[in-house]
Amino acid sequence: MEKMRAMVLSECAKIETKPLKLTEIDRHEIQRSNEVLIKIEACGVCHSQLHGIEGDWKNIGIPPILPTVPGHEIVGKIIQIGDSVSKFKIGDRVGITPLLEACKECQYCREGKEYLCESSTITGESFKGGYTEYITVTEDFATKVPESMKPEYAAPLFCAGITAYKAVKAVEPKSHKKIGIFGIGGVGHMAVQFAKVENCDVIAFSRTQKHLDIAKKLGVIDTMVFSEDQEKFLGKLKEKHGMLDGAIVFAPSDIVTDTAIKSVKKGGLIVIATVGKNPSFMAFEEKTIRGTLIGSTKDMEQVIKICDENNIEVISQAFSLESANEVLKKLKNSEIEARAVLIP
Repeated sequence: MEKMRAMVLSECAKIETKPLKLTEIDRHEIQRSNEVLIKIEACGVCHSQLHGIEGDWKNIGIPPILPTVPGHEIVGKIIQIGDSVSKFKIGDRVGITPLLEACKECQYCREGKEYLCESSTITGESFKGGYTEYITVTEDFATKVPESMKPEYAAPLFCAGITAYKAVKAVEPKSHKKIGIFGIGGVGHMAVQFAKVENCDVIAFSRTQKHLDIAKKLGVIDTMVFSEDQEKFLGKLKEKHGMLDGAIVFAPSDIVTDTAIKSVKKGGLIVIATVGKNPSFMAFEEKTIRGTLIGSTKDMEQVIKICDENNIEVISQAFSLESANEVLKKLKNSEIEARAVLIP
């Protein structure tokens, strides 16, 4: 059995204790005729992995098993294909989202919302994650990446990109609709650009000036430092811009979600793309609060197409696979500009 290097999590612990250990594990092999074997070229580092590794999300069943190999936004080259594969050939560059597999038979799968499938397999929560050198996937859950796209550019599209795209779609974008984006990191900086493709007037909110500077560079109409003094923050927002037409929340903080809801006009729309408590909600204001989750394989194809055609910028920093613990610690301390990518 061939081996591969992997950063393995055996028990949840604070990232400062370096819970990911470099380990030699059996290389994944094609088990079914519709699978492809991918040599990983890049894997994005997502904030949700940090929550899983540190045990913050045990209450929602993440991670479902230990030991595990994290990592769920993967790009690589196909080096072997199963006998019945027709969608790809050896040498194709492809990517995998957090959705590694779904049943294809339930109502969600039949509606083209396979990411909501109850019996789905999530990349990087089973033993198949991207913080390693190889992975297998069935051909239906891989998406072709143009040869011209660098792996470190494309990898973040497979979680941050599709999450951002789908959240912008959920806020019902229109020309000059005033959209507030709360949290400008790996996902938020891409949402700014997808909203701009739709001609929305985007206002960016973040606690860190560095992230606001990125948003400014990407063409938002304004940026504001987020403050937990809600009254003061909302007062300043109203004075500068009035109420927002819609808001998207990427910052995993209940006070941010609550403030975002209060910053939107009556009848407006708030899209929540994070995990947290339900904030207070006034029914008589006729606001809509909507959750969102990655997206379908079709959505993923759209993301690749839009990024390719509109020169969407992906701000990423590359690191070695072995430095995964340090990279996640930087992410925790808001020291990563937008998206970190591990190169095996």
